[in-house]
Amino acid sequence: MRTTKGDMIIRLFPDVAPETVANFKKLVGEGFYNGLIFHRVISNFMIQGGDPQGNGFGGSGTTIKGEFSANGFENNLGHIRGVISMARSNNPDSASSQFFIVHKTSNSNSNSLDGNYASFGYVVHGQEVIDAIATTNTDYYDKPTTDVVMTSVEFVTISK
Repeated sequence: MRTTKGDMIIRLFPDVAPETVANFKKLVGEGFYNGLIFHRVISNFMIQGGDPQGNGFGGSGTTIKGEFSANGFENNLGHIRGVISMARSNNPDSASSQFFIVHKTSNSNSNSLDGNYASFGYVVHGQEVIDAIATTNTDYYDKPTTDVVMTSVEFVTISK
């Protein structure tokens, strides 16, 4: 994921959340995320993007089943720093294209996320980019005052 703040490499875990990973890969393959912004940034918590409207209300037009324990699905990937997870509304099966990456966790916000949101990957390279995005100046609604853009989101193969 290339952004205007730097590059991140995210490892996906299809064994943890298969439908979520398949949906994300489909959107990446279509170029859906290219040019979108991180529209919600809360320092010491998370950075959120993937909304084509850029205001937190848009999506890809399709939704997927929420792959997390409160929705009857075993997902043991906890929300620690660097974990990517699907954003959603109050409806557990409303995830579409919006995702968030955990910046930092405390016991309170990690506990509220674990089991309630579908985590599906981890930033293995570029955690400093999470920091750079998370410390961007934001307005009253947590939107960065200067756009942070996902310039290119694509697949890479990493050798073991």
